[in-house]
Amino acid sequence: MSLQDLAEKAEQYVVEIINGQRRTGMARYLRYGLFGLSRLYHSAVQLRLALYNAGILRQHVIGCFVVSVGNLTTGGTGKTPVVELLARTLTARGKRVAILSRGYRSKPRPWWYRLKCVFSGNPDVVPPRVVSDGTKVLLDSRQAGDEPFMLAKNLLGTQERPGAMVVVDKNRFKGGTYAITKGADTLILDDGFQYLRLRPWTNILLVDSTNPFHNHEMLPCGMLREPIENLRRADYIFLTKSTGRDHHHLRKFLKRHNPVAEIIECNHVPKYLQEITGPSKQELSYLKGKKVASLSAIAVPESFNRYLRQLGATIVYQKHFADHHRYHGKELAEFGKAAQAAGAELIMTTEKDAVRLPELPAGILPTYFLRVEILILKGEEAFNRCVAQICLG
Repeated sequence: MSLQDLAEKAEQYVVEIINGQRRTGMARYLRYGLFGLSRLYHSAVQLRLALYNAGILRQHVIGCFVVSVGNLTTGGTGKTPVVELLARTLTARGKRVAILSRGYRSKPRPWWYRLKCVFSGNPDVVPPRVVSDGTKVLLDSRQAGDEPFMLAKNLLGTQERPGAMVVVDKNRFKGGTYAITKGADTLILDDGFQYLRLRPWTNILLVDSTNPFHNHEMLPCGMLREPIENLRRADYIFLTKSTGRDHHHLRKFLKRHNPVAEIIECNHVPKYLQEITGPSKQELSYLKGKKVASLSAIAVPESFNRYLRQLGATIVYQKHFADHHRYHGKELAEFGKAAQAAGAELIMTTEKDAVRLPELPAGILPTYFLRVEILILKGEEAFNRCVAQICLG
């Protein structure tokens, strides 16, 4: 078993403790330890925020409009489709957009590259990774990270009308400076709510309406990256995975902590099925009555499986890996065999998982991913105001 596999198993074990799936034996005592660590983490997060607010830690201002899109919890809010919608809308209005990502779990640079950066004393010696220049994808998902690669692929334009650039660097200020030299006039900080080093002009916070703040505990005892009261930094709050039903209590809770932020409700709407190995697409109705095997490595696999069932599919076999898991050919072949043995007619996965799949083994069932896009349900006027504010910035 590789170190990556061990790390993922340990991560999954901790997640099960946090979710209350493991309560007895060692898990019970580990939870006490996690609670203590979460208290320390809470203090560290608030101290860091206080140092930025006091000016002791410097917050950089860059020479163009910066909009941050992020969340309080660790994944599962559907951030990537919202970033895509925002980038696509701004590009259509004539803005030259660059998305800045840290490239979570992307392949690190060669060791000699990193040594070169350290000993030169100049971080700009190692330039950011350009995943897309707006007209073509320049890196694969392993080098870029799955989310930046997916955004790059979906936001391509032409030489006459370029799409959004996608730039990866842990130092988002350096990445943004580079993007500006290449013509960007609007920067989107992907997963930027906690990135305080670069000052945003607009802060967009995403909240999962189906499970807003998990158990209200900070990492590693819960899923919160920072205390709930810090949502007061948000200018706009997107309630994702909304079904249009009344969210009166959640809205009231949010308004208590942030009376001025405008609230926008949206949902992730399935559009079509895309074959992994080719350009073939299928209408959503293709799933009706089909026996499928569900494969995913995302933060909230239940929401993906719910989509499949709502579209009329029967899930006869499913397997879930740790979030951002990078698949190996052997485990994919084993999954394919188990799916066939269970009577599945096809394999369904998410778009985010699709970019991490290796070459499909021979004889595997037809494999598709579900294309999902954002639909604004309530607060479209607020969304238009947000876009207009960015365009005028």
